[in-house]
Amino acid sequence: MSMSHLYGRRGEEEEEEGVEIESFEVTEWDLANEFNPDRRRHRQTKDQATYGIWADRDSDEDERPSFGGKKSKDYSAPVNFVSAGLRKTAAEEKEQQQKDSDDSDDDAPSAPPPPRSTAPKKLQMSNFRGNQSQRFAAGIQSGKGIGSWEKHTKGIGQKLLQKMGYQPGKGLGKNAQGIINPIEAKVRKGKGAVGAYGNERTKQSLQDFPVVDSEEEEEKEFQKELGQWRKDPAGPGGKKKPKYSYRTVDELKAKGKLAGRSSAASAGELAQVKVIDMTGREQKVYYSYSQMSNKHSVPDEGPPSMSTQDQKGTGFALPELEHNLQLLIDLTEQDILQSARRLQHEKDVVVSLSHESRALQSRLDVEQDAIQRMEAVLAMVERFPSGEMAPGEGPTLQECARIFETLQTDYYEEYKMMGLADLAVAVVQPLLKEKLRSWDPLKDSTYCLEDIGQWRAILESRDLHSSAPDSNMDPYHRLLWEVWIPVMRSCVSSWQPRIVGPMVDCVEMWAPLLPLWILDHVLEQLVLPRLQREVDNWNPLTDTVPIHSWIHPWLPLLQSRLEPLYPPIRSKLSNALQRWHPSDASARLILQPWKDVFTPGAWEAFMVKNIIPKLALCLEELVINPHQQQMEPFNWVMDWEGMLSPSSLVSLLDKNFFSKWLQVLCSWLSNSPNYEELTKWFLGWKSMFSDVLLAQPLIKEKFNEALDIMNRAVSSGMGGYMQPGARENIAYLTQTERRKDFQYEAMQERRDAESVAHRGISAGVPTNFKDLIQTKAEENNIVFMPLVAKRHEGKPLYTFGRIVIYIDRGVVFVQGEKTWVPTSLQSLIDMAK
Repeated sequence: MSMSHLYGRRGEEEEEEGVEIESFEVTEWDLANEFNPDRRRHRQTKDQATYGIWADRDSDEDERPSFGGKKSKDYSAPVNFVSAGLRKTAAEEKEQQQKDSDDSDDDAPSAPPPPRSTAPKKLQMSNFRGNQSQRFAAGIQSGKGIGSWEKHTKGIGQKLLQKMGYQPGKGLGKNAQGIINPIEAKVRKGKGAVGAYGNERTKQSLQDFPVVDSEEEEEKEFQKELGQWRKDPAGPGGKKKPKYSYRTVDELKAKGKLAGRSSAASAGELAQVKVIDMTGREQKVYYSYSQMSNKHSVPDEGPPSMSTQDQKGTGFALPELEHNLQLLIDLTEQDILQSARRLQHEKDVVVSLSHESRALQSRLDVEQDAIQRMEAVLAMVERFPSGEMAPGEGPTLQECARIFETLQTDYYEEYKMMGLADLAVAVVQPLLKEKLRSWDPLKDSTYCLEDIGQWRAILESRDLHSSAPDSNMDPYHRLLWEVWIPVMRSCVSSWQPRIVGPMVDCVEMWAPLLPLWILDHVLEQLVLPRLQREVDNWNPLTDTVPIHSWIHPWLPLLQSRLEPLYPPIRSKLSNALQRWHPSDASARLILQPWKDVFTPGAWEAFMVKNIIPKLALCLEELVINPHQQQMEPFNWVMDWEGMLSPSSLVSLLDKNFFSKWLQVLCSWLSNSPNYEELTKWFLGWKSMFSDVLLAQPLIKEKFNEALDIMNRAVSSGMGGYMQPGARENIAYLTQTERRKDFQYEAMQERRDAESVAHRGISAGVPTNFKDLIQTKAEENNIVFMPLVAKRHEGKPLYTFGRIVIYIDRGVVFVQGEKTWVPTSLQSLIDMAK
């Protein structure tokens, strides 16, 4: 847009005086020709187009009239006086302008020149579109026929849209949220700019985008606030209508509530503090921080501000009347507020009283129900026997149980609150005492058992576990302590401990119904003292009843509590065995039940002290005679095999039997023996030993030694004459015995492996090759351990038996004469063995 027309003169008078003023106002000509492509333009010469601002200026060009109707001045020329000339009339000036417009451009019609005015004009927007037809050149056609070629083809755009999912008649977008019809143009009313005439949204825009536009409201608010700086918005000469403030009762009540809250908040301050405010022009004093904080508060509705003319005074001013009217208004407002507060208070009282009435009514219903339940409980309780009733008039034990079951099921809260369980003890105790008075636990241990079990289900508490008789005892525990325990105490005091069966049966029968602490009391305080007293009076030499027959039945009940009885028993048995001979089998019958009762250490010490010396003397007295052998002493010793530990029995035979037996064998071989009889004699003595003893290394060694002696005697010809086939018989005997030993060892190893697998002692699947080697070493009893601080090529060395190895990538290497040789795991085991 060319702005050369803006630099004109303000008027003819100023033009004549030679005063140049640039006018920056926007005229109607500017608005009309803003978008006119055919307005008058300055044509450049060829030199100006080529050199721009460095082109030479021509004198003819300077004399050419410009767009502003003003010639450019040559400031290099000397100052000369220019004649003002003659003033032209308006008709001549108009004619001159028409000539200039005809001469300036012959090709296209020019735009009208900008109007010249003597005074500035305001922007006139009303006739903006009035001269629209004069903007453009007449030769340019309108856009009526644009797009008429679309009648004969669909167009590529329509095809592309249909390929992308567009359906005719629906909007664009994934959810068809776009507009359906094309945007329609709307003709603006006047010549003003966009937005000069308010909201310009079309009906189609409102349908497609129903969004509230707040621009108009913002514009109104802005125009309203724009004139707030004026003292008198109506102007000095305008008349202002009086503005009246109306307030409804609801608004007055709402304002009263807010005022009440603020006053209540300020009244709630605990201390009044004097605050001096010196932030303004004048010093102000506040008497609380609330006043200080409210100094900038603006009231919700203030009285209308008076204009300057009203403040100067009017012809009719009655301040007394205004004061009285204002006072009446204030009093009326206060009456309205007080009435509203009183009404609200009464409503609140009504709501509170109604709520309290409902609460009291519900509480009354609960209390009445509780009274009815209490009366029913009282009626049941009154059925129980009292002190005034005769012993047989009250309910029986079964009836009392049914009453308490009803109380627990139907009136559980009252049962717990009133502690009726304690009442049950007082009611049931006399009845149970009367029933158990004639009971003998040793004769009928199940008597009254069902009744006690029923009362246990009624009275025993699951939460309380008392461990001693005290004031906080459970009702069921107290009932047993006061009724059942006295009967059992009197029964145990008259009980004979050697008649153990009835008492054990009674305790086992009642144990499930007894609390733990009562059962412990019966066993420790009643039964155990009686047993201890009886053990002290026991004499194993005179008593015909074995002690284990009346002690061992208490083992399941007393268990470790019988430990104090064992030392006196061992002492008495030891004294009884001082004159004992192994030929007396009664000692073994008396001691055998105690083998699993005494601890292994105590039993072994008892055997070493009291039994083994007697058996050693018996073996020393044994005479080994192949021709006439007496086996009773040897059998007496071998009868104690299950009582003695294998190590003790092997040591006894080694010291007192095999030395004598081998000596007899050697003397027999030196006197030309009958090898067939010798073989039978050897096999006969070996058959006297059990497989457990034969598996002992020392026993096996002694029999192998006997075979070696016989082989040497046959090989050397000791004893002179030798029977035919004797050597072969002895060799066959040796081979047979050794094969039996090997088979027994293999069978024993197989049993051990099966037991290990059964118990799960063997480790799981090895995780690596080293664990596999370690497992194989353990199975073959081979030492497998690392060598400390010794490595080969950074890999640790191990000893596998007497062989040094190392492991690399799952391969085991064995140290050879000069190098390391890889080998298999089985070959490694064979080399280590």
